[in-house]
Amino acid sequence: MKLRLAGDAADLLPGVAALSAELGIAVSEGEGMLVRAEASGDLMSLEVGFANGEAYIRYGRKHQFFRGLGLLLERLGARPDEPFDLREMQQFDRIGPMFDLSRNGVLTQAAFERLLNKMALMGLNSVMLYMEDTYAVEGEPYFGYMRGRYTQAELKAIDDYADRFGIEAFPSIQTLAHLEEFLKWEPVKHYRDTKGALLVGDGRTDALIERMIDAASAPFRSRRIHIGMDEAEELGRGKYLDRFGYADRFDIMAAHLDQVLAAVRSRGLEPMMWSDMFLKLASANGSEYYDADTAIPEEMARRIPQDVSMVYWDYVHPDEADYERQIANHRPLGGKLVFAGAVWIFNTFGVNYGLSLKASDAALQVCKREGIREAYATMWGDDGNEGNPFAALLGLQLYAEHAYSADKPEWSRVAARAKFCTGIDAEAFLLLKDLDEVPGSEPDNCMQSNPSKFLLYQDVLLGLFDRQIEGLGLNAHYARLEERIRRHRTPGAALDDLLEVPQRLCAVLKRKSELGIALKRAYDAKDYDALQHAAVETLPAIAESVRELRDAHRTQWLRMFKPFGWEVLDIRYGGVLSRLDSAARRLSDFALGRVDRLEELEQERLVYSSANRFNKRGVGWCSYYYRMASPNVFYHVVNPF
Repeated sequence: MKLRLAGDAADLLPGVAALSAELGIAVSEGEGMLVRAEASGDLMSLEVGFANGEAYIRYGRKHQFFRGLGLLLERLGARPDEPFDLREMQQFDRIGPMFDLSRNGVLTQAAFERLLNKMALMGLNSVMLYMEDTYAVEGEPYFGYMRGRYTQAELKAIDDYADRFGIEAFPSIQTLAHLEEFLKWEPVKHYRDTKGALLVGDGRTDALIERMIDAASAPFRSRRIHIGMDEAEELGRGKYLDRFGYADRFDIMAAHLDQVLAAVRSRGLEPMMWSDMFLKLASANGSEYYDADTAIPEEMARRIPQDVSMVYWDYVHPDEADYERQIANHRPLGGKLVFAGAVWIFNTFGVNYGLSLKASDAALQVCKREGIREAYATMWGDDGNEGNPFAALLGLQLYAEHAYSADKPEWSRVAARAKFCTGIDAEAFLLLKDLDEVPGSEPDNCMQSNPSKFLLYQDVLLGLFDRQIEGLGLNAHYARLEERIRRHRTPGAALDDLLEVPQRLCAVLKRKSELGIALKRAYDAKDYDALQHAAVETLPAIAESVRELRDAHRTQWLRMFKPFGWEVLDIRYGGVLSRLDSAARRLSDFALGRVDRLEELEQERLVYSSANRFNKRGVGWCSYYYRMASPNVFYHVVNPF
């Protein structure tokens, strides 16, 4: 379709050009449908209309034009000649995703641009880049070493591209804890308090933080910066204790925050930080973030600077009352309150859409009622980042529709917009939840079971999770899911490949999920034929499916991320294949009489943890690959500090 843009459109043309290929449009000066781009007179207002072969988009802020363009083309595609007038009011000043770029998956510039294109059509206007050590810092060669760190030029290019659409990009860094991947290096041990926390109160640390702030903020137009400071429970308990003696954690944190904010203010930056440490320190046991009875002491409130925005993160609560209580608990902190929810792609190959959509719906409605003007959807990549940020786009669409609706948006509207903005049906996105929302899960997987990951990595001879899944029919579940995913594929769609890895994973799990249970049963029954068949037929077939999964996952990874970090998943896949090979050898040795017993299969199967279906916690959750793969020691740290 050819369009003629009228009005003050010069600043819009780079963004329109970036979207033209996927929208199937071209801007022409002499022919095509006339689209008038006009100021709405209200920064929060968007109006889109069409009549008599002409259209208008009236917008208050640049990013709204691109949502308006998407709305216009979506409507014309469905009803080409029908006049319409559409009006929306933006409910949040800033709303968008936070991409985790610190847990192996560092998005390439091209992948980032593809995500920004989708964000523009949705009408999102902010993106936070979470970078622990994945940006270059002058004078610190070990900062992000071999981790795919961004150069200043790469970050500037991402910012330039976001600006085409009026999307504000800004950095989220860590200035206290969560710096394990930098602090692990021996040459920088002088910065280390504990494994992940900086040694505060040391002049060298202060100088480092100033260089970090300079490096992270310089490439961006935005003057905003997230300084982190979350989950620093170990603060002051390592080298700090040895050097300075015991001090109250709040006193240490308050003094360090003053130091960091002085550096931020002197550079004209606007700071924000995670709120959890203040709530934890004020709780009865000093560590509980969601304690409904927490009250911020007056003395603590007085010492918290008011020019730093507090980011309240909450990823797990499905009820509006929970958010109302937590927001009330945060109010005494003062300053501006920002909300961060989640689209659950972390620690899974899929997306926990059951929990994500339910929690996001509740949280965003409360935020609108409570006057919170800024909201983010975090997408963490915990423990290796098997997940896919493109698979989270349906969740981002929900955030976008909340952002332009005072009421809770109708699901049919969210689904229709997702189909237009991504090219993928909402039903296809929702299939990804069933990688983990298996028989035995709690409703909407609200207890966060992640069998898609632990069933792939668990050892078939050790069967660490077998007790928790016994009797659930997971082989059949994954066989059905594989077929459902196959039927929902859209060959030729730009994002159809996000279903390739889940489909290949199902092909593995439809054979592997319950194999350990079957092997234990055959061993106990002395069914030598069944064990030999598993060794020569079943295990090699599973291994071939694992190789196909790995190939698909590698292709997906290198399309999205820099190569650094893939080696971790390569090693994990290699471990699965090696253990399948060893299992086949062990089974054959027993079945053919070369050994008289298999100690692995003589062991009683126990539940993995207290989080299991026998106490209504679903089929289980495990946060770490090395605990899924083996109960034995992967590493032993003698002196981590």
